[in-house]
Amino acid sequence: MRGRPLLHVSYQSDQALLNTWSKRVMAIAFLTLLVLLPLSGGDPAKPAEDARLLTAKLPLIGFLSANDWLLLLSTVCIYAIGALGLNILTGLAGQVSLGHAFFMGVGAYTAAWLGGEVGPLHGMDLPIWIWLPAAGIVPALIGFAVAPTAVRVRGLYLAIVTLGLVFIGEYVFRNWRTLTGGSQAGRPFPELDLRLWREETPIVDLRSDGTWLSGEGKTFLFLLVLTVLAVIVAKNIQRTRTGRAFQSIRDRDVAAEVMGIDEVRYKLLAFGISSFFAGISGALLASFFGRTIPERWDLVLSVQFIAIILIGGAGTVSGTLMGSAFVILLPRAVQNFTEWVKSASAGEGGIARLLDVFVSSGPGDFGIVNAVPGVAPGLSVFQLNLVLFGALIIFFLIFEPLGLFGIWLRIRNYWKGWPFTY
Repeated sequence: MRGRPLLHVSYQSDQALLNTWSKRVMAIAFLTLLVLLPLSGGDPAKPAEDARLLTAKLPLIGFLSANDWLLLLSTVCIYAIGALGLNILTGLAGQVSLGHAFFMGVGAYTAAWLGGEVGPLHGMDLPIWIWLPAAGIVPALIGFAVAPTAVRVRGLYLAIVTLGLVFIGEYVFRNWRTLTGGSQAGRPFPELDLRLWREETPIVDLRSDGTWLSGEGKTFLFLLVLTVLAVIVAKNIQRTRTGRAFQSIRDRDVAAEVMGIDEVRYKLLAFGISSFFAGISGALLASFFGRTIPERWDLVLSVQFIAIILIGGAGTVSGTLMGSAFVILLPRAVQNFTEWVKSASAGEGGIARLLDVFVSSGPGDFGIVNAVPGVAPGLSVFQLNLVLFGALIIFFLIFEPLGLFGIWLRIRNYWKGWPFTY
């Protein structure tokens, strides 16, 4: 109904993925912009002037076509896949987990074992269509194995149990040197190349520059496709009987069990699905970086995903995507802001003196953030990001439990009722 978009005459239309025209138009427009981003950067073989002319075709967001921004957007896609899994476990099923980094590490080293080069470290040199699904299946099996212990406890105790998985994983990853390469050197991971088997020349080489796409652009489009598939799967799970069972357990587990929902079964299923998404995300992240050490899969990584869920909006797919973009792009924004404050504070006037309090640029210059890590006092950009994550989690929990998705709902509802205020 074009004039009455919220009028649904069937359950099928009401439960559709995009059940209004506005949602369909916005989704198509947003995906179109994302696909055009790497294409608008111009031909890598042409002069920079031609690339700037092509970039100008996308106003306001043309700067995102630069390779460094495409790398950040690729990281957003990878984190979004892992966050969608945690959203199923925490946002839908209500099971607080701090062990997401452990399952990501398991997925990464499963990919390394199956897809890594044959050599001093374990590796079978298999193509991506084998090691990527296996990177999700193995953590899912481990999730099913540890879930019976985890579902016996609730709330804070469940968080402590899953936190123990992170410490166990760190110990195992550091000491299993034939697989992980050890703490000092780490190991290389399989590349994001599409091969039929073990041929030297891949069918699709995502690392090399093409005619109209850079290697970063091809990698971004590949990860964008995987993210869209993950979003469709996560959204469909939320709409099914299983997703409704998850939400009933989250809202009131005793009442759900009285109504005939098998609490243990669905909690096991939530752990397994979440671990599958985490393993896929971990394998993609390790392959994207190319080389990483075992300490990468630590508590800080788990806290980042908790921040994504809480800042974006627990229990919502759209909020998870917004939270992923916010958490990944926030450090870049903080870094750019710090550099701007540093240059502005070097001038003269009252504003420069005020900004100089924020940034310290030398051993004797005191400020909140240091522009010269290891030399100047104050917080590094990484430490400032951790402080901001904690402050934002507290802020959203107190003032906006639905996170960024809740803010979007307020804006959308305001314009629906405009010009009326009630």
